[in-house]
Amino acid sequence: MTNFDPNHRPVLINETLEFLAPKTGESVLDVTLGLAGHSRAFLEKIGTGGALTGLDADNDNVQTAQENLEEFAENTTFIHTNFERLEELDIGTFDIIFADLGLSSPHLDNPEKGFSIRADGPLDMRFDRTAGPTAADWISSSTEEELADIFYRYGEIRQSRKLAAVLKTDKPKTTFGLNASCEHVFHHKNASFLPQVFQSLRIAVNNELHALEVLLRRGPEILHSGGRIGIISFHSLEDRMVKQTFKALATPEIDDRTGAVSKEAGFELITRKAIKPSEEEVEANQRSRSAILRVLRKK
Repeated sequence: MTNFDPNHRPVLINETLEFLAPKTGESVLDVTLGLAGHSRAFLEKIGTGGALTGLDADNDNVQTAQENLEEFAENTTFIHTNFERLEELDIGTFDIIFADLGLSSPHLDNPEKGFSIRADGPLDMRFDRTAGPTAADWISSSTEEELADIFYRYGEIRQSRKLAAVLKTDKPKTTFGLNASCEHVFHHKNASFLPQVFQSLRIAVNNELHALEVLLRRGPEILHSGGRIGIISFHSLEDRMVKQTFKALATPEIDDRTGAVSKEAGFELITRKAIKPSEEEVEANQRSRSAILRVLRKK
């Protein structure tokens, strides 16, 4: 039985296909399967001669993806793992590597996973609920200084110290409990800070920026010549890392003494600027509004 929703439209899907340009017979690594919407689009382009390997830290997503892509069973391999382990995996090389760093719909829509601001549930926030501390555990075990630091760094929250102090006192166990603690700091008129609070905790709990560092380091290494890597990010911290890494890889080395090129760049930028969703897409899917796609090609 499939969970595929024909009305579900993956973020920046047209732009992803345009700039990554999957071709018949190519190999694809999707490190963020989610509901497999992007993977399905890739599989339809690469055909029966192609192959797709999909990773996801959430085993529920892996199982859903397998069901949604059942008709492509002979061309797909699924692995329950976080792409933070990419350097440990022996999975070969690829023509396309893709990552959508946003939360998948099941994470936001299922209160039990603890990501939702609008529905009460356990304060979990782990992509992989079989391992590691929950967000509630993380708040309890972190020092006030550590909490303040992650709220300031990952959420750019100016009242980070006050928030950290309140959370250490309250020790919320549910998402609505976290909301209530935040109200003591920001009050109702500043509820716009809630997404940044949830984002900060989620990044810390899942070690997301380290995982992205691994992807940016290992991904280019396992691309075939002519291969492309595309990453969709959703906040400035992620996008800055992607932009700077892609730019560095696409920049030739210059001899300081002569000013001449000493080593040609091994990559080229396919997207010279950030690719953002159209007004029509944002209107249809508010969750896409902050999405940014960047693509790099290996020479």
